Amino acid sequence: MSLEVRDAYRAMLFFLENYYRRCPSDEIGALLGGLSLADDGDPMDPAAWSDWLEAVQAVVQDPAR
Repeated sequence: MSLEVRDAYRAMLFFLENYYRRCPSDEIGALLGGLSLADDGDPMDPAAWSDWLEAVQAVVQDPAR
C-alpha cells in the first residue's frame, strides 16, 4: 500500500485522535490542536505541515528509520 503525503498525514491524525480518546492527556490534546485540519484542508498550525514534510523526507531518504 502506498499513500500520498496528505493522506498519510490524515492517517497519522486519525491514529492520534483515536489514541487521545483512549488515553487523554494535555500534551496530546495540545498537539492535536495544531495538527487538526482547517476547512481548507491544511493543518491549523502551518509549522505542523512543514514539520510533517521534513519527517516524510527523512523517512524517504532513510527507510530504515
